[in-house]
Amino acid sequence: MPSLKYQAGDKVMGRWPGSSLYYEVKVLGFDAKSRLYTVIYKDGTELELKEQDIMSVTSFQQRTRSRSRSNSRSPGRRRSRSRSPARTTRRSSSRTAAAAATAALAESTPSSRGDKKLKQAAEVKISPMQKKPTENNSDNKHEKKEENNTASKGNESDAKVEVDSEKNQGRYNLRRRKDDGDVKAAEAKSEEKEEVMSAAPAAAVPTSTPLEFGGKIGAAFLMLFLPGWVLFLVLQVNQKDPSLANVPALPPFETFWDPQALGFVVLWILFQALLYIVPVGKLSEGVLLRSGKQLKYRTNGLFAIVVSAAVVAAAVYQGADLTYIHSHFLQLTTASFLISLLLSIYLYVRSCWTVPDERALGGNSGNVIYDFFKGRELNPRIKEFDLKFFCEMRPGLIGWCLINFAMALAEMKQQNLDAPSCSMILVNIFQLIYVLDGLWNEEAILTTMDLMHDGFGYMLAFGDLVWVPFTYTLQANYLVSHPNPLSLPVLVTIIALKLVGFYIFRKSNSEKNAFRRNPSDPRLSHLKTIPTATGKSLLVSGWWGVVRHPNYLGDLIMALAWSLPCGFSHLLPWHYMIYFFILLVHRDSRDMNECRRKYGSAWDEYCRTVRYRIVPHVY
Repeated sequence: MPSLKYQAGDKVMGRWPGSSLYYEVKVLGFDAKSRLYTVIYKDGTELELKEQDIMSVTSFQQRTRSRSRSNSRSPGRRRSRSRSPARTTRRSSSRTAAAAATAALAESTPSSRGDKKLKQAAEVKISPMQKKPTENNSDNKHEKKEENNTASKGNESDAKVEVDSEKNQGRYNLRRRKDDGDVKAAEAKSEEKEEVMSAAPAAAVPTSTPLEFGGKIGAAFLMLFLPGWVLFLVLQVNQKDPSLANVPALPPFETFWDPQALGFVVLWILFQALLYIVPVGKLSEGVLLRSGKQLKYRTNGLFAIVVSAAVVAAAVYQGADLTYIHSHFLQLTTASFLISLLLSIYLYVRSCWTVPDERALGGNSGNVIYDFFKGRELNPRIKEFDLKFFCEMRPGLIGWCLINFAMALAEMKQQNLDAPSCSMILVNIFQLIYVLDGLWNEEAILTTMDLMHDGFGYMLAFGDLVWVPFTYTLQANYLVSHPNPLSLPVLVTIIALKLVGFYIFRKSNSEKNAFRRNPSDPRLSHLKTIPTATGKSLLVSGWWGVVRHPNYLGDLIMALAWSLPCGFSHLLPWHYMIYFFILLVHRDSRDMNECRRKYGSAWDEYCRTVRYRIVPHVY
């Protein structure tokens, strides 16, 4: 096998798709099947280029200088410029050509003028320098799924791409090959476009994104409101009448604190950390970061929950009273909040010594309050122990199941039952299945916004350690003191609803994940796609042709099945359903903005093809 011309890690000059402009890129790898190099630009844009669209830095500088010298010696060009008023100020020389090469190496991102030229040549709407914030909500564990149904298409024939590009205006595939006439025409205009590149100053790679959540005022408000809201829910659910109009009285201050509860929470986190570092399970690779690093993660969540269940079962068999969790729920909540706050302070302090490439763009605003809330460091690690990944998937998520089980025991004790009620059993089983599915597909979290874009700060720390275990267990907590018997028809209906929701949720995610892993799989040949200028494609058939977020639809149906066992006597157990619906609608709106920026005209065409966002014929 012949050696590659360019190796991974090489700094070279890559042609920007649809133009003759070259920018400095870093080679990430080579696909022998498609004969394409994967490169990354300084602003984080990752594309696949043919070898003929890449040249070494030295060759690029020599080519620019030689062209400049030939232009200066060409009477025809001098006469042409003298007759063109528009070119009188763009006279080329070896000095300006060298400056152009230097500028291209120093700031190798597309300029605003260059983008206008590209748009005139082809409607490729890529603006890598105008990044909008990648949105995420810290409190939503159901967002641990890949959000964009895209995949690279590496083996499309040249003829087919030519037909697609003529048939669908606005659709562009970076891998298409132009005919010889187009190449010659592009080379004839290359000098003019390279001069435009040198004339227009290149924009700097952004180090932060616009503020979200209302900026520093909104961040400060959320840091105070969210703990207060969790406290309200915890106090409200234990009242005899937990209606929202019946505001609970604030208990004495000493009621919030219990050293034993704090010790229990610390012990649980340390136990989960021990299971996390056990060399069992797959060692998965994360996505390529802006720094060029590709971190590895120990994805052994299923092993962790199985061992945790065995230990809890042994403790109960030995006489441990897990109803302590129900009777000291307020103190456990306070202890978890204290730990999340201390963790957030530690994360912010250590971020002061991180290099810019290791910081999240969304948490690098320079405002202490906002950055503390959003998180500055993208992937804080203690050696190989990834703090963000651990907190996202372990203590809170597995603790959710532990608390539900403790609530079932508390219901039996308080209601004098020999076995948990049907409502309690449904809530426990439904939510356990959900957590097991997340841990079984734990590797999928590595491509979510939480891991790729969001820094680890107060927002995620509070969401992982407080919001998830102490608000997602609200239905089970409610049923302890407010039983709700179910008739057989209602029971069958709720189970059927859960199965439908889970089927849509898992089927749509599996369809998307299979397409992303291997878009050329013959089993996926029936799926229709829209190619984009990024080299990826958007699914417009299967579940992703019904609505734009079928996984959200399945999630909402499952959330409905979780709340129905609690009945309609009070609104409190429907908190999760209401919160989740508002969250997903807001998340969909933010996803729309991000995908339109990323995929341009292809995303507009996708929206025209798939009209509904979450609920077919409704929204």
